[in-house]
Amino acid sequence: LKAGGVAGVCVDLILFPLDTVKTRLQSPQGFWKAGGFRGIYAGVPSTAIGSFPNAAAFFITYENVKSVLPHGSASYLTPVTHMVAASFGEVVACLIRVPSEVVKQRAQVSPSASTFRILSHTLYHEGIQGLYRGYKSTVLREIPFSLVQFPLWEALKDLWSWKQGHVVDSWQSAVCGAFAGGFAAAVTTPLDVAKTRIMLAKAGSATASGNVLAALGGIWRTQGLSGLFAGVVPRMAAISLGGFIFLGTYEKTRELLL
Repeated sequence: LKAGGVAGVCVDLILFPLDTVKTRLQSPQGFWKAGGFRGIYAGVPSTAIGSFPNAAAFFITYENVKSVLPHGSASYLTPVTHMVAASFGEVVACLIRVPSEVVKQRAQVSPSASTFRILSHTLYHEGIQGLYRGYKSTVLREIPFSLVQFPLWEALKDLWSWKQGHVVDSWQSAVCGAFAGGFAAAVTTPLDVAKTRIMLAKAGSATASGNVLAALGGIWRTQGLSGLFAGVVPRMAAISLGGFIFLGTYEKTRELLL
């Protein structure tokens, strides 16, 4: 819990400006109308509050599911174990992540409005379900992301450990996390764009209903491939750096605590 929480807070606060740029690039009104480079830390209180419990929930679930799944001697079972554990971790973590993400993204594209004002406005007009708008699309983004990132991270660590003859250090684990995260970020960007559009859509609109395929179809028809991959560069940069900081900090903190 502590290792995951510390790692989550570090990465979310350090890389918040890149996340704001990515959100504004993906927003329906466009980068400059959504705020451009102004108020780059808009929405950071929501992230600061949600980051620790979100990351802690993921790693508690990930490690516990991994420990109860069968550990067969066959090497092909290992990636499957990591995939299943990461998927369960994301489903649980999204219960905390989505409300925080909804408030954060709406603050990022409305830098003049405070986080508290956006939270109260969402609750007043949409209720609790408004804070969970985009839960399905977030899970549909996070599970494929984890299916790519975590098995690749574990495989790279195993390969590096085998090459040097001993278990990887925390900084080496962080390098593996950066490569795994960057690759996973690139291939799942269209799902991230759909999630952003659903969270930012006006209440009652077709996009706000949360249909991921419809959102992807709408983006493809109006903006084509470039629309589906809007914000891919800052997303890859943030998640590569995030993978380095997040997974490296997680390993180091766990070493210190255990």
